[in-house]
Amino acid sequence: MVKDEIEALIRSAVSSAQHAGELPPVAVPDTLVERPQKPDYGDYATSVPLRLARAAGMTPLELAHLIVKHMDGARAAGAVEDVTVAPPGFINFRLSAAWLAAQVNAILQEGDAFGNVPLGAGRQVQVEFVSANPVGPIHVGNGRGLALGDTLARVLSAAGYEVQREYLVNDAGTQTETFAATLYARYQQLFGRHVEIPEGGYPGEYMIGLAQQLRDEFGDSLLRPEGEPYPPEVHEVGVQRMLEVIKRDLEAIGVRYDNWFSERSLYSGDLYQKAMALLRERGYVAEREGAVWFASSALGEEKDNVLVRSTGAPTYFASDVAYHYDKFLLRGFDRVINVWGADHQGHVPRMKAAVAALGIDPERLSIIIYQLVTLKRGSEVVKLSKRAGEIVTLREVLEEVGADAARFNFVGRAADSHMDFDLELAKRQSAENPVYYVQYAHARIAGILLQAAERFPVLPGKDSGGDVSLLREEPELALIRKMLRLPELVEQIALTLEPHQLPYYAVELATAFHDFYEKCRVLTDDEALSRARLKLVSAAKVVLARSLDLMGMSAPERM
Repeated sequence: MVKDEIEALIRSAVSSAQHAGELPPVAVPDTLVERPQKPDYGDYATSVPLRLARAAGMTPLELAHLIVKHMDGARAAGAVEDVTVAPPGFINFRLSAAWLAAQVNAILQEGDAFGNVPLGAGRQVQVEFVSANPVGPIHVGNGRGLALGDTLARVLSAAGYEVQREYLVNDAGTQTETFAATLYARYQQLFGRHVEIPEGGYPGEYMIGLAQQLRDEFGDSLLRPEGEPYPPEVHEVGVQRMLEVIKRDLEAIGVRYDNWFSERSLYSGDLYQKAMALLRERGYVAEREGAVWFASSALGEEKDNVLVRSTGAPTYFASDVAYHYDKFLLRGFDRVINVWGADHQGHVPRMKAAVAALGIDPERLSIIIYQLVTLKRGSEVVKLSKRAGEIVTLREVLEEVGADAARFNFVGRAADSHMDFDLELAKRQSAENPVYYVQYAHARIAGILLQAAERFPVLPGKDSGGDVSLLREEPELALIRKMLRLPELVEQIALTLEPHQLPYYAVELATAFHDFYEKCRVLTDDEALSRARLKLVSAAKVVLARSLDLMGMSAPERM
């Protein structure tokens, strides 16, 4: 990336000034290059003079001029055309128009790989997201976690990491027990028994459908004498059937997991015992009040946390400790990213403390908390679903607006921000709808290339002519500049874990293309210019398609 070349140029200039005795041996910051707030300032800028001025004993402007002086004759492979100093001490870099135009060929050469960066260097990362309890269908709030987690996994793969998507199946504990008790109540009702669903049970109509499946498959063989608890088969089959529903919903939104991890498996062997033994060995387990506690206060937490209740039953927290023991110490992931709902906010500090207690650098664990979703139709809030039992299911939203619109909207806000999802806007076929706006840009390009095929026997591709040096107009160069941002954005998202930047970029890229198309006629009487612009259009199609793919969206050829 040219950003890296400019950073190297700055470091080289600082080093040169130090060797010349004009600058003391001050430490250079890790991050050197940024995007100026106003395009008029240039393509890139650095505030290094402002940050080093005090240590260097110079004013920022003096230091900026000194650094620029040592850049003479050392431009970044012809990419940088102009370097200027601006008060109070910025150095601005403007890219060469000829270099920018040449990047069209580079983009076409890379094709679907454009945007990939080698940041991860093959390190193994696990992204565990949503992991909704198998007690009901995926709801709209889970949909946001799905889109965030899957987009993040896609970007991390593009950034050079080996990524595994994992779904933790919470098939142990009180929630699935309550689910099974509810299912058994519905099953008994089908045979005329007058039983109520348990307190805190699941009232949705989907439970009646599941009970009917049990009756159709097992007849009355699962019935026990009235008043007795459900047989184990109800739990096993019920959870399995619910997982099948969840998997169909995931397929509908285009999310595929690499691994489904059963919580029960933590206890079927000696994994849980080994994790607890390690905590004891490291001095982080205490016993009092008949319970077993994690001494998290020794790691800076406000209070200790229960691992095993006085009844002898492990807590959800104990399961999570064993689960992360498995992730880091048994499966050996270099980094683990958990994407959790807002109700897990308070769980983050103690989970970080638990990882540290296991002897793992807590920085290797990242936890993203996503906030709630409010569905609207214009200004009106959508009421809760009656069909699913006081929730709005993901399936209902997908049936109304489609997977592409759902994914774009779910990713479109920072995870820690509450989001409003306007269903009417998501269906609107106009420039007001960002999903339509971006996908229409791709379809428009496909139409241009189809029309061009009738005029030119060979469409401009990476090896079929088209002199990109003819691309000199500002709308052409602005489009190229915007396309070149994608690799930088992939790297930035991989570092910050903020995938919401992708939808913003996609809209900006589509805007740059639409602006170019309105101001620069593609098919003209000048065949050479037409071929050059068709090359630019082809490159824009590549980058738009890649941006959409990173969000798990389709790139339509026509709309």
